[in-house]
Amino acid sequence: MKIQAGQLPQTLKKGLAPVYLVSGDEPLLVQECCDQIRKAAKSAGFHDRLTYHADQQLDWGSVANECNAMSLFAEKRRIEIHLPTGKLGDGRKVMEQILQSPPEDVILLLISAKLDAAETKRKWYKDLQANGVHVPVWPVDSDKFTGWLQQRASNQGLHITRGALAMLAERLEGNLLAASQELDRLTLLSDGKTIDEETIEMAVQDSARFNGFELVTELLAGKAAHAGKIIGILQQEGENPLGLLSVLVRDLHLIIELKTALPPGDNPSGFLKKRGVFQPKRAGAIQQAARRLSLAQLHRAIQLCSTTDRAAKGYGDLPAWHHLRDLSALLAGAS
Repeated sequence: MKIQAGQLPQTLKKGLAPVYLVSGDEPLLVQECCDQIRKAAKSAGFHDRLTYHADQQLDWGSVANECNAMSLFAEKRRIEIHLPTGKLGDGRKVMEQILQSPPEDVILLLISAKLDAAETKRKWYKDLQANGVHVPVWPVDSDKFTGWLQQRASNQGLHITRGALAMLAERLEGNLLAASQELDRLTLLSDGKTIDEETIEMAVQDSARFNGFELVTELLAGKAAHAGKIIGILQQEGENPLGLLSVLVRDLHLIIELKTALPPGDNPSGFLKKRGVFQPKRAGAIQQAARRLSLAQLHRAIQLCSTTDRAAKGYGDLPAWHHLRDLSALLAGAS
């Protein structure tokens, strides 16, 4: 069955399904839905976890073997498969076999980018809807972002003035991941006091500083030299690249949408504003990348993001920053 993200907590209380699919291009909301499923599964005794990434190196036969194998000592397992492109590809037949008769000692969690429309017409997806739960995650509309931000702040016990809220919403420009991080910082800084405009001015990072979000903009703009400089600084400062990867993957999917779904004659700026992109520099970088890069290059970049993600989590022989430099070179290319 298909449910909305807001229905997930109540659905989990009624009992666990053998398989879950969480899909969408809003990394924060996808992560939070997955965390709810993980928590419920752990409470039900599914403590062991195996994680796979559906890139070119994945052996789908090993996935099938894990799902079909009897676990030792009656241990229940969670098997997570990340689908960075929203497609199963070579894993389609394996998934069809698994979903026809899901194992009782396994909870399968598929974590996908916005699901490719063609995949929803395939047999594996119909089997999933019959035996499991699909949670599609949608971005927060730009006109609802301030309300989302206020509700999120309230849930964290933050008291924020209307002016400070408007200032924060303007600076964050619909970026949910950045909003979550900023509210966490404000929780620590405010110490229970009301947050006003002056607090926001002092707390919000200066956009001129080197940070992950600036790196994403420079990568999309094809400025390999400047991006390389930022990569070096972030690496020296011990930054974790996972946060910026989530933002980059989201923007790459947005660029693909811009290239394939924008009606002829439509204004790209208006198209992007409807999707929460208001900052001129970021919007310009996205439009520039859409003009410069081919669809093949963009899909290759998403695959490299998956490789970088794996490296950041300790898989592979090369560090994540090495793959980010490869991404920089790829995104600087001309179609």
